[in-house]
Amino acid sequence: MQAPHEQDDEREVVIRVRDLEVGFGERLIMKKLDLDVYRGEILGFVGPSGQGKSVLTRAILGLVPKRSGSIEVFGENVDDITENSRSAIERRWGVLFQQGALFSALTVRQNVQVPMREYLELSPRLLDELAMLKIEMVGLKPEAADKLPSELSGGMIKRASLARALSLDPEILFLDEPTSGLDPIGAGEFDELIATLQRTLGLTVFMVTHDLDSLYTVCDRIAALGDGRIIAHGPMDTMLASEDPWVRAYFHGKRARSAMSAGG
Repeated sequence: MQAPHEQDDEREVVIRVRDLEVGFGERLIMKKLDLDVYRGEILGFVGPSGQGKSVLTRAILGLVPKRSGSIEVFGENVDDITENSRSAIERRWGVLFQQGALFSALTVRQNVQVPMREYLELSPRLLDELAMLKIEMVGLKPEAADKLPSELSGGMIKRASLARALSLDPEILFLDEPTSGLDPIGAGEFDELIATLQRTLGLTVFMVTHDLDSLYTVCDRIAALGDGRIIAHGPMDTMLASEDPWVRAYFHGKRARSAMSAGG
């Protein structure tokens, strides 16, 4: 199998992970993991439950410490940069966490404005205009802007969280199980929204998911995690041809066959 960092073209690598080790106590989660994410792609990241799919996202974001290895974002080794450079990189990515992670005491509008207030110096009027633009962009109605998270459905929470992730016009969008908890129709609509935003905004999307429909319909490439390493990667055809036992079970099981039928 081609190594996860061998390129067959000249695509720009915006995230480069090499020899990454991450662990908690005596348990090692990432074991010399290598991965590249290319500019403009939607990469689906899959793996068995409890194997640390979300840990990789958090390690890249600097929320989980690594034991060894290197992580480069936009060509910068995140361990070797100044605090100002780190802040500049953080402005270029947006994150949608699995449960939305909205501030419960803030309205949707106020939640979307949180990153803007942290990084930008804008008038209240411009803050409101930009927040409403992001809220509209993710398909929420204007009246949702003044609702609290407790007043939103699960699908609306996902969209509000996505609006916040897009608040600084990021180049990279991290999505952690974005369709988790949504019914099939809502999940399909959210996938369609992600694909549309990726095309119109030129986003690079790193999506941790277990949703086979998402993998079939919106992902350009897939990377599978197993035993702390990338065990298979490539477009769907490559994953379907993989001889790895877990990958075969995942992509050739009953759920996979129904997803293939649904996705054409």
